[in-house]
Amino acid sequence: MTGTRVLVADDHPVYRDGLRMMLASTGAVEVVGTAADGAEAVELAGRLEPQVVVMDLQMPRLDGIEATRRIVGARPGTGVLVLTMHEDDESVFAAMLAGARGFLVKGADQQEILRGITAVAGGEVIFGPALAGRVTAYFARLAAASRPGPAGRPFPQLTERERQVLGLLAAGLTNGQIADRLGLSPKTVRNNVSTVFGKLQVADRAQAVLRGREAGLAP
Repeated sequence: MTGTRVLVADDHPVYRDGLRMMLASTGAVEVVGTAADGAEAVELAGRLEPQVVVMDLQMPRLDGIEATRRIVGARPGTGVLVLTMHEDDESVFAAMLAGARGFLVKGADQQEILRGITAVAGGEVIFGPALAGRVTAYFARLAAASRPGPAGRPFPQLTERERQVLGLLAAGLTNGQIADRLGLSPKTVRNNVSTVFGKLQVADRAQAVLRGREAGLAP
């Protein structure tokens, strides 16, 4: 079989299998495997060597953002196309900083998904129509938010909760420890951490910790 080698990662079996069958039916794509969570996506990407991973963001065990970071870190030539129902700006840009090159929302039609796969396989960056217009606006907001806040307060773009999370990250706490300290669910902490990464424009935890410590946020 010829065509772009694709791995599909999504935790919803009906959507995952439907997407696999739809892509395979086109003859333009060879679906080499499917993954039900981020950890499986990382393992299969290393073993099956797809050209493109179609990645959901919210998945168990390992979310799509961290899975993207690990896949691209191990195989920089592998393109990641995010296909998600979570189209909030912070999730999308956290995925971009992790190394994803394409971004579509679920509900995109067959031709749009195929165009995204082809573009990402060719090394291009692509945004679906629902997201493209927000990219410029997002970076404009980041630029405005990066201006010094009242009394030199660091990172005025962060909410108070996000600032707390960054401070605890800088202090060396794990997500689980942060959840216990703040009385939050682990999922809420993961989402807050991803949001902090996006707002600070950092690619990983180590960079966020460094920024937090440089700003004196570690307790």
